[in-house]
Amino acid sequence: MIQYFSQSWVKGNPIGFSGVPLDAASAFRSAPRVWPYQRKKGEMTVKSHIVLPFLAIAGLACLHAQTSGAEKAGTVEKIKVHGASLEGNLEGDPADRDVFVYLPPSYASQPNRRYPVLYFIHGYGATAEAYWKLMVVPEAADKVMNSGAAHEMIVVLPDAHTIYDGSMYSNSPTTGNWEAYITHDLIAYIDSHYRTIADRDSRGLAGHSMGGYGTWRLAMKYPGIFSSIYAMSSCCLMNNPGAARGGRAAPPASQTSNATPPRPAPPAGANGRGAGRGGRGGGFANVLFAEAAAWSLDPANPPKYYDLPNQDGVLHPEIAAKWVANSPLAFVDQYLPSLKTYRAIAMDVGDMDTLMSSNKQMDESLTRLGVAHTFEIYEGNHGNRVKERFETKVLPFFSTNLKTQPDGNGH
Repeated sequence: MIQYFSQSWVKGNPIGFSGVPLDAASAFRSAPRVWPYQRKKGEMTVKSHIVLPFLAIAGLACLHAQTSGAEKAGTVEKIKVHGASLEGNLEGDPADRDVFVYLPPSYASQPNRRYPVLYFIHGYGATAEAYWKLMVVPEAADKVMNSGAAHEMIVVLPDAHTIYDGSMYSNSPTTGNWEAYITHDLIAYIDSHYRTIADRDSRGLAGHSMGGYGTWRLAMKYPGIFSSIYAMSSCCLMNNPGAARGGRAAPPASQTSNATPPRPAPPAGANGRGAGRGGRGGGFANVLFAEAAAWSLDPANPPKYYDLPNQDGVLHPEIAAKWVANSPLAFVDQYLPSLKTYRAIAMDVGDMDTLMSSNKQMDESLTRLGVAHTFEIYEGNHGNRVKERFETKVLPFFSTNLKTQPDGNGH
């Protein structure tokens, strides 16, 4: 077993897409809205706060977990959260986004109690539902919370799947302002509809792959929102289309990862979307389009509304520079004051993940800058241990580092 730890001091206790199909069908998107119901362990409550807003009040009375022997089960809700920040995006992606919410076992029985919140953002080429199933979130959370391995907390997974299979959690008129959606629209909604401890000290952010990239990006740019972060197998830490010699463009680091096996893009359909514009189901084949829509957007270039750094084999350095500028390894030094405000920072990567090198460089950068963090290299590839590590590493990490009691201001 290989374990490599690079560990700086942490305020608190220290802690860590290859063959794993994350492309689950979005079965709930077309399902009719139903009344909340008492779930058996492992079942899911589907509820819309958009279509049936009064369910947010009436439904809570009957949303509670059953017990199986001495073990208590939490409650799961699938909701829609509108993003004003996503309105009018040029891709035409919906501003109403699916969000999965796990409420801990005591949530229904202790109506005066408030809880810390973990926000988990998913990887490229997948949906929140796919990651929810991959990590078996309700069962994993029930297990660690009932065993005492983790304090009770709310877990939130927003869906960031776009026409090009991923938002990159970046601000762009082409994709929408995803930074603002996560750090403002989503958090404001969760804090106003659930009994959260609405405070930075009780709010954490984690993500895998594209979600790991998003974790670094959001943490550095918005230090007042979260207090602890955990980046799993982060992609896109250095995006340099001009890295190849001889003036020929090179693919970005994210394209060369062993993330999710590429799937052929679908043929163009009646709506004009498909192989040319990416389209749903295009999988890893669309990653260049997703990155261009996020980082080298061009509102004056319809119908794609982005520019590629490599066109007909010719590198355009002014466009490539925009990709480099969106690389955490390029901008980490600028955000040193932000990073030093975090209570705890953790990162990990598998020893068979082709993203290991860039993640090691991120660890080295943080160490050079004196940023407290932990880093683990574990046996595995990009996706084969996400479920296990979410249960045994991520949840306990946030249990240790998120504030669980209200402060003197009543939050």
